[in-house]
Amino acid sequence: MVREMTMALLLILSFSVLAFGHASLQDSGIVTIIDFRSEPPGGWYEVNDGVMGGRSSSSMRPTGEGSAVFEGNLSLENNGGFASVRVEVPEGALAEFSRLVIRLRGDGKRYQMRLRMSSAFDGIAYRASFETTADEWTTVEIPFSAFEPSFRGYRPRSAEPLDPARVRQVGFMLTDGQEGRFRLEIAWIGAEQPEVRS
Repeated sequence: MVREMTMALLLILSFSVLAFGHASLQDSGIVTIIDFRSEPPGGWYEVNDGVMGGRSSSSMRPTGEGSAVFEGNLSLENNGGFASVRVEVPEGALAEFSRLVIRLRGDGKRYQMRLRMSSAFDGIAYRASFETTADEWTTVEIPFSAFEPSFRGYRPRSAEPLDPARVRQVGFMLTDGQEGRFRLEIAWIGAEQPEVRS
């Protein structure tokens, strides 16, 4: 397990730093934080159940069509059952926003958006689930108030509330026994300010 964690940390250092454009989507009030339409996915790395002996696999790769895809295979063998990818973001990138907005095309499975207030490999994450419609582009909105603390599948009692201004990692996860191949295509991840909507 220590070896797998060390290798994952080395992967962070080996990837190029992702550009965060903060380019506004016209007339929408949404500020893009990560935009795969103009930048290929750099700095993303996978954290799967192999760190606990499982056999799931995943990756984040460019499609060549202005998007990136989180895909792989979820296996329940060896008490496994999760696959995830994440990337570091500058502290303060999500400050003064009220929700995340993601443009994506799914496969009908239920995914989690996961945020971390630390750049550490392990520790408390904040999760919020969202549904997808197979082969259809949709825009998913997740208020920061919907994110719940989680540590290795459990909700820690002493966890502090999510502070968007302190978010240092953003990621996606598939879990909940949804065995088999999966595919989640993402065009961009944005954030919306509280005054945009009543």
